[in-house]
Amino acid sequence: MARSSTGFVTALTAGALAVVGFLAYQASANAPADLGKSKTGTSPSASSSRSPKEKADPTALPAQSGKGERVVYSLGGDRVWLVGEDGKAQRTYKVTPGTVDPSPGKYVVDSRSGSVTGTDGKPIEHVVRFTSAAGVAIGFSAAVDGSTPEPDPTKETGGIRESRADGKAMWEFATYGRRVIVVP
Repeated sequence: MARSSTGFVTALTAGALAVVGFLAYQASANAPADLGKSKTGTSPSASSSRSPKEKADPTALPAQSGKGERVVYSLGGDRVWLVGEDGKAQRTYKVTPGTVDPSPGKYVVDSRSGSVTGTDGKPIEHVVRFTSAAGVAIGFSAAVDGSTPEPDPTKETGGIRESRADGKAMWEFATYGRRVIVVP
């Protein structure tokens, strides 16, 4: 009897290890690539770990930002690039993000509005939306008065503010279905 119990326990242990191994593989396959890495700017040493290229040219198109025509938005750099078919930036500029950020990833322009009132109560134009997070629509826009103030931290806003000239350029470039790549 002891011999058959040992075989049963061995089989159960092997099965449990197989299930744990499979679950560990699934977890690692779905984990973000940057999990466990420190975010730029979170510690004094983080700024010294930036690559020389970033220090030399903060307007350089980020590596790993895709290919072909696309909008690239850097969360850490608060910068946008409008990239042509040749893979070269046609225009780049600084933006002022809202209080709700999109997750890094690939999106497409799915909504546009010529002029509306922003979540901060300001009239805005050239609104190009590409996702939502926490129930807040996220997209690029320009205030009609040309301002790009820091958002009120007590309100959830997804507007990524641009100057009026940059907003017009975005409006002309980012039509429905245009790819938007968000990088950390």
